[in-house]
Amino acid sequence: MPNSSSVSEFLLLPFADTRELQLLQFTLFLGIYVATLLGNGLILTAVACDQHLHTPMYFFLLNLALLDLGCISSTLPKAMANALWDTKTISYQGYAAEVLFFVFFFGSEFSILTIMAYDRYVAICKPLHYGSLLGSRACGQMAAAAWGSGFLNAVLHTANTFSLPLCHGNAVDHFFCEIPQILKLSCSNAYLREFELLVFSFSLLFGSFVFIVVSYVQIFRAVLRMPSEQGKNKAFSTCLPHLAVVSLFVSTGIFAYLKPPSFSSPYLDLVVSFLYSVVPPAVNPLLYSMRNQELKHAVRKLFQYMLLKHQ
Repeated sequence: MPNSSSVSEFLLLPFADTRELQLLQFTLFLGIYVATLLGNGLILTAVACDQHLHTPMYFFLLNLALLDLGCISSTLPKAMANALWDTKTISYQGYAAEVLFFVFFFGSEFSILTIMAYDRYVAICKPLHYGSLLGSRACGQMAAAAWGSGFLNAVLHTANTFSLPLCHGNAVDHFFCEIPQILKLSCSNAYLREFELLVFSFSLLFGSFVFIVVSYVQIFRAVLRMPSEQGKNKAFSTCLPHLAVVSLFVSTGIFAYLKPPSFSSPYLDLVVSFLYSVVPPAVNPLLYSMRNQELKHAVRKLFQYMLLKHQ
């Protein structure tokens, strides 16, 4: 039986078998990737350049955009390369690197989303304490904690996972690299250590999700008590995009990992993994710009400046 020392590469599951469909997949992925780069890049540039957006909410949105770029860049380029060059292989080191970066960005993103819920809670439910609770120093520390905890979590999972002996070949039922796929290839008793670590991580994620839900219950109660319609609309315009992003992020992840085994098949898992790894980073800029007038105004100013500069 093969073990981790004899496995030098892994075989990823392709989206398509025929050459025409592979090229179509490459074109689709390339379009999504470019759109994601442009959308998140616009948010980064608008927030960095517009002084009116130098607030805690937009500081965390800037971090979210960076993490979205990292998330999609850790999975999609290799999938595009495999489709373009008609190959399914990824090296052992490449698989480990992809797992490390995906878990890092994915975990850090959920931490940032949790902090953003806290930011909205303080802004709406405790506005008089907003400046003291979310000063520049506190925001920097919270963002650093999110990135640092995500990196530590990724290093622990990656080191633990790739220390497991592999007894079931090297074929992976995914288009990108994930820890559960390695566990399926590991020896029957060896994966228990990593499984315990995964349970601990999911417990932390569930705690963060409960915190977000409780925060929004308090937020909506406070918003509905507001006498001014203008105040309600402004509160909803800053909260609903974040809530939509969290809902998309959590719902696709839950379906991917907690769906019944009867619903499982390699190609269904492929589609679901695409939904939670690629779709959220791609649509987050759209969700944040739909109702946020300040961000729309900053992006329009950015476009006007670019047009004037090139005239």
